Amino acid sequence: MLETLLATSNDIVPLVLRLTLGIVIFPHGAQKLLGWFGGYGFKGTYGYFTQTAGLPGIIAFLIIIGESFGSVALVLGLLTRVSAIGIGIIMLGAALLVHREHGFFINWFGTQKGEGYEFQILAIGLAIALAIVGGGAYSLDLAILSSL
Repeated sequence: MLETLLATSNDIVPLVLRLTLGIVIFPHGAQKLLGWFGGYGFKGTYGYFTQTAGLPGIIAFLIIIGESFGSVALVLGLLTRVSAIGIGIIMLGAALLVHREHGFFINWFGTQKGEGYEFQILAIGLAIALAIVGGGAYSLDLAILSSL
């Protein structure tokens, strides 16, 4: 089973996909977990998710940890499929629960009350591709698989 989970090629395309998704998601996770980049940290984010947004505590916890550690795992190419699927699910939830009411487009000019879901669609697309092909070149998945 571990071999199936880690299976990947030495192709460069998955490297580009996972670095792109991991680097873009990392600041969002760091906001939620550490309070970096103007975020509220774990306590503030968890409180918002559970009290204001009404999410169950376990879901709030998984979102914070999934974005934070999942993005780092993608950059490293560690458990790429699991990390990508987790981030894809988080982005789908964000698109449906938060951004859908604001339409498709990101709020480029500050004329909307919130952000649209186009960012989430891109992130979901990258996550699906990584779930299919794995981590690719220079991934820990490939290194671990080679040592088995």
